[in-house]
Amino acid sequence: MPTHAEKRILRQSPDQIFQIVADVHRYPEFLPWCAAARVLSRDEQKLVADLTIGFKVFRETFRSEVTLERPGMVHVTYLDGPFRYLNNTWRLTAVPQGTEVDFFVDFEFRSRVLQAVIGTVFNEAVRVMVRAFERRAMAMHGRLPPTVAAAPVRPA
Repeated sequence: MPTHAEKRILRQSPDQIFQIVADVHRYPEFLPWCAAARVLSRDEQKLVADLTIGFKVFRETFRSEVTLERPGMVHVTYLDGPFRYLNNTWRLTAVPQGTEVDFFVDFEFRSRVLQAVIGTVFNEAVRVMVRAFERRAMAMHGRLPPTVAAAPVRPA
């Protein structure tokens, strides 16, 4: 039952960060281990997508429903695939420096073997993925003025 929570201040606006998180079909362009993404349906408030994740010898596809509350929240609900459950939430709050990103993920694989393999590297893998979103935001939108410093915020 790996769980990871992280807060960061990013120099982009909440709407810019929201757009990157909500643009699921582009995940394979920048997200490590994301081998494929297919959006099955989409409207302004929800989308359903299949993501294929590859890690070492494992390759798994899962389906999720993504609730979009522009610009403040993206919530992922697991529908089908290799997990027992998966919950993922992005909360985006405007702050003077840009956006406070509050990221949370909690999941469990059905397979004990896969759970054991992922469990050993889970926290570092999630940090790498969060940094990939941060780098994508920088590449797409640059930074706010350099007089404002971005720094990780540790959960209370």
